[in-house]
This record gives sequence, C-alpha cells and structure tokens, in this order.
Amino acid sequence: MKLLTWPRMLVALGTLWFAFSAPPGISVGQETTFGAAPGQSQTDSTADSVLEEVSRITGWPIRSQLKKQMVSRAEVQKYLTENMREEYTPKELHVEEATLKAFGLVPPDFDLGRFLISFYTEQAAGYYDPHRKTMCIADWVSSDVQEMVLAHELTHALQDQNFDLDKFVHASRGNDDATNARQAVAEGYATAAMMQHMVGDIDLATLPSLVPLLESVVQQQIKEFPAFSSAPYFFRFQALFPYTEGMGFIQAGLKEGGWKALKQVFANPPTTTKEIFEPQLYFEHRSLPTISLPAPEALANVPHLEKLDENTMGQMGYYSLLGQFLSEDETKSVSRGWLADRYILYEDAGSHLYALVGRTRWSSPETAAAFCTDYHTILFRKYPGLTAEKHSTNDLFTGSAAHGRVVLLHKGDECLWAEGVPPAQTDKVLNYLRSL
Repeated sequence: MKLLTWPRMLVALGTLWFAFSAPPGISVGQETTFGAAPGQSQTDSTADSVLEEVSRITGWPIRSQLKKQMVSRAEVQKYLTENMREEYTPKELHVEEATLKAFGLVPPDFDLGRFLISFYTEQAAGYYDPHRKTMCIADWVSSDVQEMVLAHELTHALQDQNFDLDKFVHASRGNDDATNARQAVAEGYATAAMMQHMVGDIDLATLPSLVPLLESVVQQQIKEFPAFSSAPYFFRFQALFPYTEGMGFIQAGLKEGGWKALKQVFANPPTTTKEIFEPQLYFEHRSLPTISLPAPEALANVPHLEKLDENTMGQMGYYSLLGQFLSEDETKSVSRGWLADRYILYEDAGSHLYALVGRTRWSSPETAAAFCTDYHTILFRKYPGLTAEKHSTNDLFTGSAAHGRVVLLHKGDECLWAEGVPPAQTDKVLNYLRSL
C-alpha cells in the first residue's frame, strides 16, 4: 500500500519530536529569498548558512535561489488538502482506502482523506514545495528547532534542484513497495544530512546505527501528538519508516563510500523496502525473487466484483500488518523472511465489501508456515463470525464468514489466500491457488 508518502509534503523528522512555538519577530506569510542582502532577519540568515552547509555536506550544488515562507496551521492544512487532490485522483484515494479496509486495518466507515489531513497538519514543522520552489516553515516552530527543520527540508530542495525530486519518487507508479523504498531514500538522506549538520565534525559513518536512537526519541515525545499517538499502528509505523529505517539505509551507504558515493543510490535506487530494512542486500547487489499473480478467472467472471488494484505490499507492508494485528515482537521475527508478494483487490460495488487474493514468498518453508499461522489468527480477528470447515488441515484452512468464503494455503515457501470468495467459486479459487 502506498500510504503516507506524499512527495510534495516532505515533513521533517523533527516534527515528531517537539512541541513548537512561533519564532519571535516573524509574521505569517512573510516571504524572502535565501542569499538576500545583509539586514535580513536572523531566520533568513540561519537559512542561508544552513543551505550552504548542507550543500557542502552532500555535495549537491545550489543551482538557484529559493523562496522562504512562514506558514500557519491553517495554511499548512490548505496546502495538504490541495496537495492530496493533486497527488490522488478520487479513484486513487478510493483504492487506497479500500485496500486498508480489505486488509482489516481500518473500520468500514474510515475516511482516509480526512484522516491524512489531520494526521499531517499536526506534525508538519516544515516542507519544501517543489512546484513553487519554496521552503515553508511552520510559524509555531521555535528558533532552537528551526535550524534542524531547515537542514532537513533544504536538503530536499537540493535534491529537487539536482535530479527532480517529484519525478524520482513517482518513477515506480504501479509498485507501491518500490515507491515506498524511494521515499525512504529521499527522507533518509535528508534526515542523515540534518543529523550530520547537527553533530558537526563527527562523521556519521563512524557511529553505530542511529535508528534505535531516533525511535527512542520519538517514543519519548509521542504523547505531544494526539492524532499520531491514537492512529493505528499501521499508520504510525509507515509514517516513521522513511525517516528511521531510511536513515539507517543512508548511514550504511555512508560506510560504503561517503556522501559522494551515495549519489548512485538516486540513479539506481532500491526497488523494495526489504533493501531499506537490510541495506547490505542493496550495497552487495544481491537479487531478490519476484512472483506473479494472474487474475483468477473464478473471480474475474463474477458480475458484481470490480477489480480495483493489483500491487505489492512489501516487507514494510507486512511488518505493519503483523505489528497491528499481533505484536511488534512477532512482526520482527516473521516479516524479515519476506521475499516477494502480490495481491489483487476486488470490490462489490453494491455492498462495498471486498474480495482479496494474496500470494507471498518467504525465506523458507518454516517461515512461510509461521506467516500462514499468523495470517490465520488475523483472519479470525478480521471476521469475528468466521467458522472453520471440518476438512481444514495444518496447510489448508477453509472457512465461512458473513461476506463470503476464506481459503488459506501453505505451499512450500509460499503462503497464499483468498477472502470474500462467493461460495459457488470456492473450489475453483482453491484450485487456482494450488496451481500457482
């Protein structure tokens, strides 16, 4: 699922750490230019020096001047609303929302658009708008935090000037896992540049992984963000992933050859979030398997079912799924064995119920069996009225729920399933899963 990854709304990691207040002496809507004549405000002077510094750190040259604007919460909310309309068509937003509902991650009456606006408005300390080439700072950001926000967002500005940030993040449309990996590269890189700016002469490559530290700081400050802290685990993890795990990926890249060598990551980015979790897979050029999932004729021929999407969840998606339904300990144990997946989502246009078909490949038959066991538990939590059929075995579960039949199959290093299957199509769907 491609969620919480709006490339035009690149939120600074610091937004999850601090409660902000407006810098003194700066009015909302004030707009200046970096590099302006002496006499500009202290904020502008700080921005100018930070831009020079992150350019020196990353090696990306400053190719043009940038505008700077202080924005209020109302202006941030307006930007988010307009940005969401540009980023998602109504159909695309419906698909994202339907996918969340089909996987059982949100209730049936969940409004994704409204949730995202609230979720991001609360967190936004700053953002870089690539269309207006403008650096925007929230007017409630205190002066001691502002420099950190500037370092992060101005790195995004340099990325945009040197390789078109918007195009980079959107290059893998149709593969949500690849899009999420690219988002982690962009955000992790900006977070690393921010950290390098803050620690000065200490080389990030010489430090142990900073991911646990970032996660610890977030947990300490989480109560200050009620929309974030009350959101389902799935959203919270996916919101932090580009910054924390992305930072870990970039830090591993720095150990491989420094900031100069990292430029190749943007020319040839990782294609899976597994490579973000495990950077050595990328930097050692190890290949990962791919799998296909042809549309089952048994569902394609059902008149009231409309195919909404065919996509890849990736390791990040299954990490979030297991973490929400089960526990973080379980997801850390199982999700690392992810190798490949595909899913197909159908919607019943009349009832707005869903049929979902999934195929996953794991690092061993034992890991596939462990995931099947976990998903079996998830199915019973998604469908309280689910009843098992007598002929179910350890490797094959079939059952009935209010919205249709459920089939879950363990086969070697794969776990496959189908939910919301019309009863008359159950045997055909089972044969289809067995044939894959």
